[in-house]
Amino acid sequence: MKAQLEAIRKGALDSIAAAQEMAGLESLRVKYLGKKGELTALLKQMGKLSPEERPAMGQMANEVRAHLEEAIEKQAAVLSQKALEARLKLETVDVTIPGKRPAQGHKHPMYSALDEMKEIFLNMGFEVMDGPEIEQADYNFTRLNAPENHPSRDWTDTFYLTEDSSVLLRSQTSPMQIRAMEGYGVPIRMVSAGRVYRKDEVDATHSPMFHQIEGLVVDKGITMADLKGTLNEVIQQIYGRDTVTRFRPHHFPFTEPSCEVDIQCYKCGGKGCPTCKGEGWIELLGAGMVHPKVLRGCGIDPEEYSGFAFGLGLERLALGRYKISDMRLIFENDIRFLEQF
Repeated sequence: MKAQLEAIRKGALDSIAAAQEMAGLESLRVKYLGKKGELTALLKQMGKLSPEERPAMGQMANEVRAHLEEAIEKQAAVLSQKALEARLKLETVDVTIPGKRPAQGHKHPMYSALDEMKEIFLNMGFEVMDGPEIEQADYNFTRLNAPENHPSRDWTDTFYLTEDSSVLLRSQTSPMQIRAMEGYGVPIRMVSAGRVYRKDEVDATHSPMFHQIEGLVVDKGITMADLKGTLNEVIQQIYGRDTVTRFRPHHFPFTEPSCEVDIQCYKCGGKGCPTCKGEGWIELLGAGMVHPKVLRGCGIDPEEYSGFAFGLGLERLALGRYKISDMRLIFENDIRFLEQF
C-alpha cells in the first residue's frame, strides 16, 4: 500500500502542476480526492491491513492528501492570476482615445428666471420666505380683505379641500405676506415664491397650476413712488433697460390704491400679435399700496406705517425673459424645447 500511495502522490502532483485550466484542475481534484477518487478508494482497503500497519499507513495517507490539497490550492492561485492577466490584456482601455462626455442637465428656464428674480430682490435688501401650498381660507382670502362674496372664493375658481371651504390649495402666494407681518412685524421687506392653483383653462398664457412670486414692503413713509421705482428697476433688470412699462389703475381687495403693470410685447414690440392678443402689451403683475384694513388685521397701525405689495406669475416672466410664445411649452417637458436653454 505504501508503494501505491507514493505512486498516487507522484502522479497526482505531476498532473496538477501540468494543469492549464481551472476546469481541468477541478477534474484532477475529483479524480484523486473525490468520494470515488483513487486516494479514497485506496483508503477503503485499510481494513485489510494488520493492526500494526494501519497507523503508519493512515498517517502516510493523510500526508499525501495534504500534499495534494496544497498543490491544488497553489495551482488554482497560479491559474487565477493567469486568467486575470489575460482578461486585463483583453479588456485594456486605450486612454489616448477621446472619451464621450455624458450629457448633463441644466436648470429649467422658469427656475432660471426665479433664481434671477431672487438675486435681484436679495440685492435690494429683501428677504426670501416660503410658505405652505395647502392654506387656510382665512389667510388666503379673509385676512387679505376678500369678502365672502368675492368671485375668487367661488368653487368654480378655487380648489377647495374641505366641504366648508376652509382649506384650499392656495390661489396666490399673498398669504405669506400676512404670515410675515404676523411673525416678524415691521419694518419688513420680503418676497415669497411658489406654486399656486386656480381653475384656469389651459392656453398660451394660462394654466391651472403655475408659479407666483409676491413681494411686500412695510415701513414708515412708503409711497406709490417707492412701488413704481422698485418695480421699474426689477423689470428693467430682467428685460433690459429699454423695456417700456405701463401702470394701469385696477382693483384688488388687499391694496388701495391698486394697479396692474404691463410691459410692451417682447414678441411684436407693441404692434400686436397672438402672444399679446393683438394689444401690443402683456399684463405682467398686479400691485398696490397695502390696504389699511390688512395692516390693522396684522396688528400694524396704518396711521404710522404704510406699504406696498405686488405679485407676478413666474411663467409669464420666463416667457418674456426667454422670448417664449406659449406657456404650455414650459410644462410639457419636451426635451427638444428645454435643450434650447
